[in-house]
Amino acid sequence: MASEGSDMIKALRQGTMTLDQVAQQFRERKWPRRRRPPAASYLEVAARAQEDPEPYVPGSFDDVAAAFHRGDLSRFEYRVLSEAIAESKRAEDQRIEEQGGSS
Repeated sequence: MASEGSDMIKALRQGTMTLDQVAQQFRERKWPRRRRPPAASYLEVAARAQEDPEPYVPGSFDDVAAAFHRGDLSRFEYRVLSEAIAESKRAEDQRIEEQGGSS
């Protein structure tokens, strides 16, 4: 399943984009999130640990993780792109906080 993120990873592999270019694009885009409230107790944490993994979300961090597990990204590339996604999410959180609302 192709997405903007996986397309950029493919461009990185093909040499049509550099790691810095992909990371910058990752910082500038909005990433889908799973919105699940934190566990309220240890028992809830334990119960969640027994659940099946949540389904794949196209266009999310899942694309980066899958590319790493397929061997399409090195550890270094994975780290750089993961941090770029984290920066994007922190910036989005900051904007939401400054607006005094939620998304």
